Amino acid sequence: MSEDQNRSEEASEQAEEIKSEAEEKVAELKDEVEEKAAEVKADAEEKLDEVKAETEEKLDALKADVEEMTEDLEERLQEAGIDSDEVKEQISEAAEEAKEKVAEAAEEAKEKVAEVAAQAEENLQEITEAPNAGHQLNKGAWIGITCAALAVGMLIGAFVVGRLSSSFAGSEIAGHTVITEKQLDTPLATMTYDGVMENISARDIFEENGSVEAAKNEDGTYAVPAADQILNSARNTILAHEAENAGITASDDDVKAYAEEHIGSSDFAAIGEQYQMDEATVVSVLRNSVIFEKLRNQVVGELSDTMPDAPAQPAEGADASQPTKEYADYVIALAGDEWDAENATWKATDGPYATALANYEVKPDGATYEAAQAAYYVAYQNYSQKTTELNKKWSDYMNGLFSNARIEISTLVTATQG
Repeated sequence: MSEDQNRSEEASEQAEEIKSEAEEKVAELKDEVEEKAAEVKADAEEKLDEVKAETEEKLDALKADVEEMTEDLEERLQEAGIDSDEVKEQISEAAEEAKEKVAEAAEEAKEKVAEVAAQAEENLQEITEAPNAGHQLNKGAWIGITCAALAVGMLIGAFVVGRLSSSFAGSEIAGHTVITEKQLDTPLATMTYDGVMENISARDIFEENGSVEAAKNEDGTYAVPAADQILNSARNTILAHEAENAGITASDDDVKAYAEEHIGSSDFAAIGEQYQMDEATVVSVLRNSVIFEKLRNQVVGELSDTMPDAPAQPAEGADASQPTKEYADYVIALAGDEWDAENATWKATDGPYATALANYEVKPDGATYEAAQAAYYVAYQNYSQKTTELNKKWSDYMNGLFSNARIEISTLVTATQG
């Protein structure tokens, strides 16, 4: 098996791991939503009980009032020497009618509450099922080169949509969900940044995310790109502009090395075939990836730490509680300066690793799998915290750029599900 094939298999395995992790997150989300649905249902049932109790209370009060009024009227009729039987019958009929109307109103109110509860449960059920409706990644997601992958920056300084001026050519696309081949170069949006106005067309979007040919429908038309795709294109254009101002470029060797590191192969033709992109587009996407990464590193600095690898699980049938030198080396390597190699112990007891492993015995020749796991969690938390800090710094930088841009978009359509 060739080296490229090995790398391709490794990339496939990584993709499966990412998919598995995504499915776990979806399962967690479903559990959380189902829990919320149960809470909403319980709350609705509680409200229903409250309405029922309140209605019964009012009916009892009404019944008491009617009886009291009937007795009072009967006494007054007797005092006046008037036969009260007929009047009492009329009062009784009126009271029964009133009780029926109140009961009907109460039943209607109960039905309304029940309908609200059922609708809430149905809506939440739709949310629960939504993550499974389509977890296929966008063609650009395999490399993670957009602003969102580097750390989301969402702000566009002036966002305009709605009544378009007659000078905006994209107005002919407004109101449509598909376009023809003749409209591929018609501007979907016009962005102004740093005093320069640029148009964004459907062709631009299709080529950034795959190819024009791949976007074509069976009838020869094209779905109008989603507004989010247009905004991402605008953001990428701004970042490319800033990178150019900073003199940042990406050589062919840079692109090849980046592909090898992140995809496991630099066979651009094979990558393009896998993601329905022509070779030139693959190279262009990867080149932008390198440029954006260099810009990011220039702005926020490179992350000196690498994501820690979890300790290897004990061999099948092995005693996980048995200390081994392999796990000792793992713990000590992660602890770094916290470990006193000369005295074979912690330099201080209040360091992150020493604190986390206070209940584990760590020696140069032995540590348990559980101790190695505890050390891994510390290392991962440190890495995650540093990554979060850098991402925030990068996001703040991008939003600072995007806040100075103005964009006019002809459509707010969302991505269609295939």
